[in-house]
Amino acid sequence: MFDKLHEECGVFGIYGHPEAANLTYLGLYALQHRGQEGCGIVSSDGFRLNAHRGAGLVSDVFRFDEVFERLPGSAAIGHVRYSTAGGTDIKNCQPIMVDYSRGSIAVAHNGNLVNAGELRERLEKKGSIFSTTSDTETIVHLIARSQAESLSERISDALKRVRGAYSLVFLTETRMVAARDPYGFRPLSLGKLDGAYVVASESCAFDLIEAEFIREIEPGEMIIVNKKGMKSYFPFRKVEPTPCIFEYIYFARPDSRIFDRMVYPVRKELGHQLAREHAVDADLVIAVPDSGVPAAMGYAEEAGLPLELGLIRNHYVGRTFIEPQQSIRHFGVKIKLNPVREVLAGKRVVVVDDSIVRGTTSRKIVKMIRDAGAKEVHLRISSPPTSYPCFYGIDTPSRKELISASHTIEEIATYVTADSLGYLSLEGLISSVKKHGDGPGHFCESCFSGKYPVKFPRIKTDKQMGLF
Repeated sequence: MFDKLHEECGVFGIYGHPEAANLTYLGLYALQHRGQEGCGIVSSDGFRLNAHRGAGLVSDVFRFDEVFERLPGSAAIGHVRYSTAGGTDIKNCQPIMVDYSRGSIAVAHNGNLVNAGELRERLEKKGSIFSTTSDTETIVHLIARSQAESLSERISDALKRVRGAYSLVFLTETRMVAARDPYGFRPLSLGKLDGAYVVASESCAFDLIEAEFIREIEPGEMIIVNKKGMKSYFPFRKVEPTPCIFEYIYFARPDSRIFDRMVYPVRKELGHQLAREHAVDADLVIAVPDSGVPAAMGYAEEAGLPLELGLIRNHYVGRTFIEPQQSIRHFGVKIKLNPVREVLAGKRVVVVDDSIVRGTTSRKIVKMIRDAGAKEVHLRISSPPTSYPCFYGIDTPSRKELISASHTIEEIATYVTADSLGYLSLEGLISSVKKHGDGPGHFCESCFSGKYPVKFPRIKTDKQMGLF
């Protein structure tokens, strides 16, 4: 319905709190923007694991009080999911939970394993039977096959064999483990609440449950939490971290702290830089809500133009709806956005959005603004052209579907019918992020540059891998 890159997934875990499942439910609420197709919680009472999973939003899957009666214990992990190749079948909902020779284990995963297909094929030849199409199940099989004695060694053995992006939370009967890949592609933070340790994809989940943010779990770090407390390990080969820069552009909530920087001021600075790079004579600035709002604020400030609410978003749009065949043109966009004619009529308008993927939605939005009476429409994008698919946890189309991979900026402007089009430069993007905080200085920008930090099978370069 909306031509955006999709969120990947979100993970949450808590150990040592009597209301573990309830707090995990709230944590998943805060992370709902990272995945809306399925969710689940697994809890531990110290003796066994209990699970509840389902397709749909957190509020749908956990709408009955009796669900939480079946999730007892002081430890729990949860997951919100956006799927691609795996489909929305409930069998692919996470956390994945299995019983094996050493007990039970559950895992929630945010990311992509670029060698999951190769590993799965080898495991199947050795007799492994998979019950899902998820990359994450490969990790579970590798853990079960490890001959190491301790849980931390079995998990590190398994993760040393996988390549790609992973922020993981594991739960057994007596322990919670969190791990982040050495490149640190996806975010993962550590917090504390009433003596209980908490981990989450974004710090906004801590705010909701009033947990204290402690720090980011570092790239290549694995932490183990049990009744004795928390221990930290760095079992993997050290590399230069390259966290995903697109988290700052679109995915993370503006009120989150990720990669040691607050998202909101970074996103606003993108707008400042965009105005410096692509100024234009105009009467006002509007945002494509909601993700374009902070950048639009920055653009308006830098350009000295008023910021207006020219597009109003309907926040109550479901993921599916009955679409009329011909009676309403551009129905998918109109159900989500509506122009304010009194603001736009007769005006030269700067429209700020975070990205263009295929260009189809941008074209409809520009037409919508013109139909509302705008004199000129100047489209400004707070990121560089997205020209390459991501293989590290973002759902991007194949390269041939990305409009900037095969068209010049002038051609894209013509297609979306804008009077002008300006993208933020890659250099401007990186410098804007670095202005705010002392976080990492290197990022994964492969969707813009085509330079991939972790190699993957060449046969898959034009095909999106499954996200789990």
